[in-house]
Amino acid sequence: MGIELIDVHKYYPTREGRRIVLKGAYGKIARGEKIGILGRNGSGKSTIVRMLGGVEAPNSGQITRSMGISWPIGMAAGFDGRLSGADNARFIARLYGRDVRKITEFVADFSELGEYLRMPMMTYSSGMRTRLALAVSLAVDFDCYLVDEALAVGDTRFGRAFAEKIENSGLILVSHSPALVRRLCTRAAVLDQGILTFYDDIDEALATYNAL
Repeated sequence: MGIELIDVHKYYPTREGRRIVLKGAYGKIARGEKIGILGRNGSGKSTIVRMLGGVEAPNSGQITRSMGISWPIGMAAGFDGRLSGADNARFIARLYGRDVRKITEFVADFSELGEYLRMPMMTYSSGMRTRLALAVSLAVDFDCYLVDEALAVGDTRFGRAFAEKIENSGLILVSHSPALVRRLCTRAAVLDQGILTFYDDIDEALATYNAL
């Protein structure tokens, strides 16, 4: 087993009332599986990824995990801005029980931040923070990677490294692109108006999404 959603509800209070992201979601994602979560812009896909990664909690229900799951790839929210990029990389390495030297060397090479790697992250530009976050994400091996489609496409250095990384791992990809989900995933779920539906047949999932 990998991840299981059991009657998961998620909403945010607004001045107009509750903004519902999930209405009692159920589903299972097996270890090693590559699954796409399809939804239109603003449907709440990114919220679901944060919940699956444990960054955000549901309002009710339960999400169980029995495999190593990455934080949402590219997110720098968990880093300490007072520490240098290198110190943050070392902290992540210790947190996940990885070789500190290897992780730090990989991050230094991949991020290409040079002397800035020894400076506090609060001095970084948004682009520099993203490069550090991507480097750290790739430096740590996980059973399953959580990623937004914007980071999974293109013939960039990250895109190529990411493709190699997930070859023997699981993937949960949030996207509004049926073509990308078909290329990278073997199963899919569709998020529409708070309802998350899992499909074993990817063609059925894509047809349902295209009909929305």
